[in-house]
Amino acid sequence: MVIRKNQILGILTETFPDFVPNNDHTDLPYVLLGDFSHYLRTLHESGDEQQLQKAAQLIERLHVEGDSYVKEAATIGLLECIQNTWEHAGLNPEMFGRRLLPESKRWWDSLNKFWKGEVPHVGADLDDSNSN
Repeated sequence: MVIRKNQILGILTETFPDFVPNNDHTDLPYVLLGDFSHYLRTLHESGDEQQLQKAAQLIERLHVEGDSYVKEAATIGLLECIQNTWEHAGLNPEMFGRRLLPESKRWWDSLNKFWKGEVPHVGADLDDSNSN
C-alpha cells in the first residue's frame, strides 16, 4: 500500500499515541513533520531508545512506501528538520542519524552532502532509480 500525504497524521499518531502536534495545521504535512522532529528530540532527551528506534522504522516506511510527495516530505520535512532542531538545541543530529535504516540513511547522508556544498541539491548523489 502506498502512503499518501493525507495519511501522514494518522500514521504518526497511530504509531506514537502520545505525539500531539504543537499547532493547528495538521493538514500541512511539512509543519506536522516539523512538530514530530521536536517530539523526537524530547524522546532523545528522556532516553527513550525504544521509541527512537520505532521512529527510525517509521521514517524508513515513509521513504519506502510513500508516494513521491511523502518521500520528499520525509526527507525535507522530517530528516532536515531533525538535523536543524537538534543542532539548534545543542545536540549532535548524528545521535539520531545513526539509528536510520538504509533508505532513510541514504537521504540523511545526501542532506549532509548538500549542506556541505558537495552536491547541488539533495538527492543529486543518489541513483535515480531509488530517488525521491
